[in-house]
Amino acid sequence: MSISHSISRFTAYFKRNGLRATVRRIGLAARRVLFSSRMVLFYCDFSAHSWSTADSPSFLKVERHKNQTDLSPQDLQQITSFWNPELARRNIKERFEQRASLWLIKSEGRLAGYGWTLQGHTVEPHYFPLGQDDVHLFDFHVFPQYRGRGVNPLLVSYILRSLAAECQGRAFIEAAEWNQAQLASLGRTPFRRLGWAKKCTILRRTLVYWDQNQAVEYNRELKKQSIATTGREGAGIPDLRA
Repeated sequence: MSISHSISRFTAYFKRNGLRATVRRIGLAARRVLFSSRMVLFYCDFSAHSWSTADSPSFLKVERHKNQTDLSPQDLQQITSFWNPELARRNIKERFEQRASLWLIKSEGRLAGYGWTLQGHTVEPHYFPLGQDDVHLFDFHVFPQYRGRGVNPLLVSYILRSLAAECQGRAFIEAAEWNQAQLASLGRTPFRRLGWAKKCTILRRTLVYWDQNQAVEYNRELKKQSIATTGREGAGIPDLRA
């Protein structure tokens, strides 16, 4: 994210929440950048699961949208007003143009959270190239009044079951190492940990730094699973040691 985008987001946050809350938010963001830059990557092999239909609570419903015209004005307003409306609308437009899907989860008809998926590639440079049948899950958000109710794992699990009927590859998602709530949430889904990594972009070139000990361990495990599911060693597996 560029500096101008960050300033714009904090300005919008200040207008809604005031100086004291904004200072706390800036301090939290600074600590995250300075001291907790590692990301935990997760994967889910669609072919390695038996995807039985799971019943969600009757008051929760999930919707999938592939273009902005399908969104109701109320849902669009709630999604875009959380940070900077102008940037949020621009991001939504660009993601739909790349054929991303927006998944909404609603509680008794009210928007509780959302998340994005994109097949075959990622919006921003990723930690490794995705295959044609791979899917990236990103930018999940649960609104404050619905947190602590298991909304996020229900949404993620629903998305994975739905995509398993369409894709033969793998799903990938990541969470910041400091975000214990998100890590715990993903632990309640079919996702499994892949490894830890850091990423930075210098002169339009993305550099990725893997935890080498984790890389060796996870590559061994992934190769075993690949042989079991495809009969070929390392089929479709990103080599974390590269």
